[in-house]
Amino acid sequence: MMKKSGKVMSLLLSLSLACAMMVTPAVAVQAADADITLDVIICQYGPNTNEWFLGSGMDGSSFVAKFEEANPGIKLNLDVVSWNDVYTEVDTRIANNNAPDILNIDVFANYANEGLLLPVSDYCPEDLFEDFFPSFIDQSVIDDTVWAVPDLASARALYYNVDMFEEVGIEPPTTWAELEDACQAIIDFYDGEVYPWGIDMTTDEGQAAFAYYTWGNDGGFVDENGEWAVNSSENAEAINFALGLVDAGYTNPNPATQTRYDLQDMFAAGKLAMVIAPNSLPTYVADKGGEINMATAGIPANAGKASSSVGVMDRVMAFKDDAAEDQEARNEAIGKFLKFFYDPENYVGWVSMEGFLPAVNSAVEALVASDPSFEAWLDVLGSCKFYPTAKAEWDQVKQGVIAAEQSALTGADIQAELDALQESLVG
Repeated sequence: MMKKSGKVMSLLLSLSLACAMMVTPAVAVQAADADITLDVIICQYGPNTNEWFLGSGMDGSSFVAKFEEANPGIKLNLDVVSWNDVYTEVDTRIANNNAPDILNIDVFANYANEGLLLPVSDYCPEDLFEDFFPSFIDQSVIDDTVWAVPDLASARALYYNVDMFEEVGIEPPTTWAELEDACQAIIDFYDGEVYPWGIDMTTDEGQAAFAYYTWGNDGGFVDENGEWAVNSSENAEAINFALGLVDAGYTNPNPATQTRYDLQDMFAAGKLAMVIAPNSLPTYVADKGGEINMATAGIPANAGKASSSVGVMDRVMAFKDDAAEDQEARNEAIGKFLKFFYDPENYVGWVSMEGFLPAVNSAVEALVASDPSFEAWLDVLGSCKFYPTAKAEWDQVKQGVIAAEQSALTGADIQAELDALQESLVG
């Protein structure tokens, strides 16, 4: 892959200087080898991401400044890109033969299947690799090869307004039947002034809603053999239950357009009694000025079925660069980037800044020490289920289940919608 005109210019400059100063060719080569620039794309997770990685001044406190000081001879050309733009940005760079050296994003399968990625074993130090949670690593395996490492994680749980529940005299629901009873009790007590339950079936996170309900009914995206099974009877029953909550007036009024962030705003304002949200919700509510007495519980499941938490994981991956002058040195530099990033002295600040959960064991002790609530979430992570993002059709399935939900919200038959999606996958 043709890339990095800056690297070529650096080599030419070094050679020119060598000739001018009559130094030996060996000295010129050594200078070129020491000058490695890594192009890095980091997704913007919140208002603090840019500041943490790049800083606003020359005080040396940013990640880039600290890394370059600790790793002389390696420079970072790091861009923070919004989630709205990152997919287009990466695709454009790939089309122009200028893929980043290191990419932080959620998806990886298409890049791996197109032969664009380096296997993690080519650059990740072994001690760091062993530090990752195995369940996270498993989500980035295709054909027994690991193609990416986890950046950070979040898990979803049911948050409920403790004061509301005490006023109404109810307990957090654990089954669908109990959920319906709790919703009705909240409607009766607050005379419709509070929405009992939040549902997001938008293009933002409609796939999460699909997971919440289908996994709680022994369904899901794939069967026990890992094959697509989006049209199972368990899935249709689960989504029909969710639609029934909407029809009964137990939810926010516009699930097709009100995103998770809209629901979190309602919860922060005391207008929503229950919401499924990530572990960052308390930070989000506090930033909104809310003073909600909240607690967490498992996501309700159908009677006799197990509750499942939804794990969401983003990744760090490295692209091939066939034009690199020294592949071994480049891979070593990528490994140094990872080691520095995941060092608890750096990584704990990154993870806790936006209220995420760690992907490495070495960060756990420090996070729990600073915030004991992390321990409960780490227990949740152990029972998480993940989206089947390693399958090449995941993007199609993600958009397909959202479209099916939205069609069903306007009266379409969910079983027929899911049948059509399944046929497009295996037909």
